[in-house]
Amino acid sequence: MSCALVILLFVGLLHQTARAVYMDKLADNKICGDAECSHVLSMATALDDFIAPDCRFINIKKDQMVYVYSKLVPEEGAGVFWSGSVYSERYVDQMGIIGYFPSTMNMDFYCD
Repeated sequence: MSCALVILLFVGLLHQTARAVYMDKLADNKICGDAECSHVLSMATALDDFIAPDCRFINIKKDQMVYVYSKLVPEEGAGVFWSGSVYSERYVDQMGIIGYFPSTMNMDFYCD
């Protein structure tokens, strides 16, 4: 009898269900430099840190170079966000990750 209980417990552990978390849409439209939003629109150096509130956003550290790939067109009452990636010699693990950050972030732009 204990063997059957162990098998049922093992099968129960293998059959776990994943639950999705639905998040609000940030915007309906965005401005990009090309159809795939792969060309850089702007480059800047972050003057402050930004801690990502969820998985759609990226963490940005002060003095990191930020590449902006798209700018979301705001809906009425919604915040304005940009998507981009970061680069720095200190935080190599974050390079190449694309995510959102607020357009109001304090940055020093190289080109816009």
